[in-house]
Amino acid sequence: MSFDPVTIGIVSISDRASSGVYQDQGLPALQDWLTRALKNPIRFEPRLIPDEQAHISRTLIELVDAGCALVLTTGGTGPAPRDVTPEATLAAADKVMPGFGEQMRQISLAFVPTAILSRQVAVIRGRSLIINLPGQPKAIAETLEGLKDADGKPRVHGIFAAVPYCIDLIGGPYLETHEAVCKAFRPKGAIRPAHP
Repeated sequence: MSFDPVTIGIVSISDRASSGVYQDQGLPALQDWLTRALKNPIRFEPRLIPDEQAHISRTLIELVDAGCALVLTTGGTGPAPRDVTPEATLAAADKVMPGFGEQMRQISLAFVPTAILSRQVAVIRGRSLIINLPGQPKAIAETLEGLKDADGKPRVHGIFAAVPYCIDLIGGPYLETHEAVCKAFRPKGAIRPAHP
């Protein structure tokens, strides 16, 4: 089978990790999960940057201009003074997609009551989908994959189930997932047959 290639921007936003105070865990977590979840050949555009609003907005715009169909950020979405990722993301937006943030908080609330403090947003800029994810690798995987019961069936859908169809609708590549990690949902009329 051949699958559409996709370029994905992954951005870890942290003053301390970007200055070398500690090892960044966000970029490896994003790359690992996406590599396991997608059948498509992926070219990653990784960035490790500080919590500076103008720098974040500029980085997101550069990644969209570089052809990233999807840009995932991690870090900087809490209520602390230096947490400015949502503001920077909204400044780069053509459209806001509030359902992604709502669902991420819903998933995280199953684990911690402080999930209501998270301010993740998702937006569309041009033909790219930009999503702010939580900062911890475990929370990144939980929000992307969702919650499963003991039999492995979805109890609460992860946000990535809606990402491929969203990218279809904005004119991006056709993303195909490994169902054991995350089953993408598309209406029947939007499903393409596999091509050799």
